[in-house]
Amino acid sequence: MSRIRKGDTVTVLRGRDKGKRGKILRVFGSADEALVERINLMKHFEQKSQQNPAGGIIEREAPLPLSALAIVCQRCNKPSRIGVRVGADGMKQRVCHRCKEVIQ
Repeated sequence: MSRIRKGDTVTVLRGRDKGKRGKILRVFGSADEALVERINLMKHFEQKSQQNPAGGIIEREAPLPLSALAIVCQRCNKPSRIGVRVGADGMKQRVCHRCKEVIQ
């Protein structure tokens, strides 16, 4: 079970974007990386084509390692580590380490 999923709000723990918050756009499980909305932007040089006749320089997100991200709990609104516990129905649930709230 992945502890960080698409749609989660996360904060960056290290790097040039340290402290910024964003939403997970995509998780690459095999590489343990994720794309975060408007975080870790890189410039991409787009060639002219029929779909993009102007070409030029565009900014887009580059993947960040999952170890550099901490999920933000909706209840306490602070970055937290994620725990896993088994619920009464036998399913695993993600839990905030700070407030022990189940994260959806």
